[in-house]
Amino acid sequence: MANIQVVLLLSPLLALAFCYLTFAADPASLQDFCVAGFGCLLIAVKLNGFPCKNPAWVQANDFSFSGLHNPGNTGNQFGSAATLVNVAQIPGLNTLGISMARIDYAPWGIVAPHYHPRATEILTVIEGSLEVGFVTSNPDNRLFSKILQKGDVFVFPVGLVHFQRNIGHMNAVAISGLSSQNPGVSTIANVVFGSKPEISTDILAKAFQIDKNIVQQIQWRF
Repeated sequence: MANIQVVLLLSPLLALAFCYLTFAADPASLQDFCVAGFGCLLIAVKLNGFPCKNPAWVQANDFSFSGLHNPGNTGNQFGSAATLVNVAQIPGLNTLGISMARIDYAPWGIVAPHYHPRATEILTVIEGSLEVGFVTSNPDNRLFSKILQKGDVFVFPVGLVHFQRNIGHMNAVAISGLSSQNPGVSTIANVVFGSKPEISTDILAKAFQIDKNIVQQIQWRF
């Protein structure tokens, strides 16, 4: 019993050897960096979701990621794949408000309509031709769409539904920059028809003005 009490008393001190707390009212960062200390589970107070790793333990690898040159596996129903580079891959991104992704598209592959709840996205076409677009919020629901070629850039404002499609007969590649270390993604079809537990078929049938049987058939796919 005494040993357990000693461990409980020392646990916070051991955690502080690897992590430190950051208190800040200033909206800007008050230190050079705050490398995410994913192992610092005993720290209750966190900055932007992750506690700061003790700077004495930070290494160059905390700011590095390898593998973005490798194509993603597009052998799925959408014909696309995203290789994410966010705070989970680079702990040094913690609190810096930025991340990126490589997106690969098979011929006529799509990135299904989705939105990022915490980030604006800027997309650059590296290879191929893409049809891209986003839709404004209610009540206008205006579609802004454009065909992009190699070297073209397009912006998707934060929180707005957007999509991409490879309109060529060859593979396409794009690089996206996002204004959050952890932008999040909500794919519309998954959110609406794949929620757990499911949204009532009555609600979805009325919302989409379709038969309940059709709603159930779609839900079964998820």
